[in-house]
Amino acid sequence: MRLTTKGRFAVTAMVDLTQRGGKGPITLAAISERQKISLSYLEQLFAKLRKNNIVASVRGPGGGYCLSRPASKISIAEIVLAVDEPLDATNCGRTGTCMDGKPCSTHELWMELSDRIYEYLHQVSLQQVANGQVKSEPSRTAAIVMSPRTIGAHVAA
Repeated sequence: MRLTTKGRFAVTAMVDLTQRGGKGPITLAAISERQKISLSYLEQLFAKLRKNNIVASVRGPGGGYCLSRPASKISIAEIVLAVDEPLDATNCGRTGTCMDGKPCSTHELWMELSDRIYEYLHQVSLQQVANGQVKSEPSRTAAIVMSPRTIGAHVAA
C-alpha cells in the first residue's frame, strides 16, 4: 500500500492551514505557494474536505479557508479518507475476492495491516502534527529499519 499525493498533499495543506489559521481564513493560493502544491489540485482537495466538514470556506475579500472544528478534534485518518484515499493494503478492496472470488492466503495479513494503519492515523490529530508532536518510538524505529540480513540472524538464533 502506498499513500498517494492526494493523501499526502491534503495532510500537508491542512497542517499549513492549522499553523497559520489563527488570524482568519487562509487562501489556497497562499498554501499553494508555501507548500509548492498546484492551486487547482488544492481546490479539488479542499472541495472534498469542505464536503466532509473538515474545513469551512469564507467568501469575499479576505476570504479563504479555516478549520470547521478544532485541529485537536480532526484525525489524520479523517483527512486522508475525506480526499478518497483508501487506507487499504489488500488487492481486493477488502472484499475477500482476491483469488477467484475467495480470500487469498495472505488476505487477513493485509486486512490487519490496513486496520493498524487506520488505527494509528485515527489516533494522531492534526494539532499534534502541526505542533511537531508526532515522534516514533525508538523500539518501533529499530524494528522498522532492521535489514533482511539482520532479521535472518534473529530468526536463525
